[in-house]
Amino acid sequence: MGKIIISENVTLDGVIEDTRGDEGSVSWFTGIGDDDRAAWAEAEYAEAVGAAALLMGRKTHAYFLNRGWASRAGEWADRLRALPKYVVSSSAVDDAGWGETTVLAGDVVKEVAKLKEEVSGEIVVYGSGKLVRTLIEHDLADELRLMTYPFVVGAGARLFPEAGVKPARLLGTRPVGSALVLLTYELIHP
Repeated sequence: MGKIIISENVTLDGVIEDTRGDEGSVSWFTGIGDDDRAAWAEAEYAEAVGAAALLMGRKTHAYFLNRGWASRAGEWADRLRALPKYVVSSSAVDDAGWGETTVLAGDVVKEVAKLKEEVSGEIVVYGSGKLVRTLIEHDLADELRLMTYPFVVGAGARLFPEAGVKPARLLGTRPVGSALVLLTYELIHP
């Protein structure tokens, strides 16, 4: 049985949306130093190596494609290309050479529950705020990995807007570089 891992970049105040996230602009995501960015990339690559599949929403899938992940060089890009990708979307998506891509259409809760039964190992969810909130609301997410950035931004989409009480157990904290902290929590299901 698969395990749904929510992997998010998040600010201290819980924001996951980088409203100034265009490549080349300074934002909370790009506002860290080169050493911290390299440490972040190492942690992300290690997570990808441990994954059995990727699950994401249509917009996050398009975000990866628009930033050239289908043609990037390097072990991290190679690993992401090799992983099967499951995209929640009501319409077709273009894999654009990014490897095996399956569209999950219809009832998201039923489709993801079925996916958890079919995939053995970690199913990692990047970005995909709307999908993440649905997975948490319906107790389909098993673990949160929050790469926490040392910024308070005050505005932007949050990971848990009005999520209600969802108990979690701390599994670990780990510094990543000198500025980031990776917080890992197991979500407790009733």
